Amino acid sequence: MTSETLGSQTLGPETLRSKTLSAAVAGTWKLGDLEVNRIGFGTMRLPQTGEALIAGAVSGDREQAIGVLRRAVELGVNHLDTAAFYFSPLRSANELINRALGPYSDDLVITTKVGPARDAEGEWAGHARTPRALRGQVEENLRQLGRDHLDVVNLRVAGDDSIAERFGALAELREAGLIRHLGLSNITVGQLAEAQQIAPVVCVQNPYGIGMRPEYEELVRTCGEQGIAFVPFYSIAGSGREAGAGDGEAEEVLEVAREQGVSAAQLRLAWALHQGPHVLVIPGTSKVAHLEANVAAGAVQLSGDQLDRLNSLHRQGI
Repeated sequence: MTSETLGSQTLGPETLRSKTLSAAVAGTWKLGDLEVNRIGFGTMRLPQTGEALIAGAVSGDREQAIGVLRRAVELGVNHLDTAAFYFSPLRSANELINRALGPYSDDLVITTKVGPARDAEGEWAGHARTPRALRGQVEENLRQLGRDHLDVVNLRVAGDDSIAERFGALAELREAGLIRHLGLSNITVGQLAEAQQIAPVVCVQNPYGIGMRPEYEELVRTCGEQGIAFVPFYSIAGSGREAGAGDGEAEEVLEVAREQGVSAAQLRLAWALHQGPHVLVIPGTSKVAHLEANVAAGAVQLSGDQLDRLNSLHRQGI
């Protein structure tokens, strides 16, 4: 692994392996009553190699995935993002989490999501829309993770229609003790307001990054004003989405990255964290070296001028 530099501080391999590298460097936030470090870990890429969440994806190496999860916890990551529909023919993210980290430490917060469904072959099979179907997905997450309750469950939404019935079904499961806290994913400001009439919302998880979905600035701001965590996904990949970051990085991003002595991916994570103390990041990877670099990004301090330049680029949708 090559050295990573943060400002005037160089983080070489020895430093990255030491206890000085910690997810706590970027601070903490509370999901309800659950305190987490703002740098978390997304598990979508662990079960497979190549493009994620497609039928017939090549399963990733089991021991490598387990090693990444355990290294993440060693680095202070205590917020994991997962879902029962994160699987390949031979692996599931939930099963890997269970195997790597069970029995779970008291401070580990596992956030999962329900709504999208895939059949046994991995093909997408629409969204669960009935209380029975949603309960089935919650119970599947419980089974795979080996838990008697879920810390946080996000309702993943497709479209801008009413979510009252679906969110209400999850609120009932929260009252029954199967879920501790509720969140939302891929939603609008209006859907957030609708859900809040039913039950408290502790987090919103939407696609967001430099140049990606600048129209979500209002949602990011609304979450901050209401004490709700905003958790962007694809904050590194941007328009690359599940396929990962592409080679066509904007020159302005590369310029600021050079000024900071970091990679473009690290800069993108740092920018997201600078959007407010309520913004949490959940970068995912199947490689320990990338995990360590992502955690190190929490120490990057952007200047006012650098933020202005990146914010201007973001609003252009580039």
